[in-house]
Amino acid sequence: MAEVVGPRIYSCYNCRNHVCLHDDIISKAFQGRHGRAFLFSHAMNIVVGPKEDRQLMTGLHTVADIYCGDCREVLGWKYERAYEETRSTRKGSSYLRSRRSRRRTGSQDKC
Repeated sequence: MAEVVGPRIYSCYNCRNHVCLHDDIISKAFQGRHGRAFLFSHAMNIVVGPKEDRQLMTGLHTVADIYCGDCREVLGWKYERAYEETRSTRKGSSYLRSRRSRRRTGSQDKC
């Protein structure tokens, strides 16, 4: 088996811009309206849209959509505020829809 070179990263599905590191995953157990998603502690090379209150499956949150910094594809959203105290640990975390990102290990792509 060949040795993997470089960190495992997630990139924009559309243009392959690097947006998250595998080591920054908080949870893979997210299910959104559009399917499976991951919660990351940090995202890079993104543009954050305006904040808005949104009713999510877990209650009311203030969120901002996040876009790829290169092609402006909507990748998911960033939690800005949780109205329910038990959900406040998500503040500052980014939610990436798995269909909008691609995992890359070294030089290999995986959906």
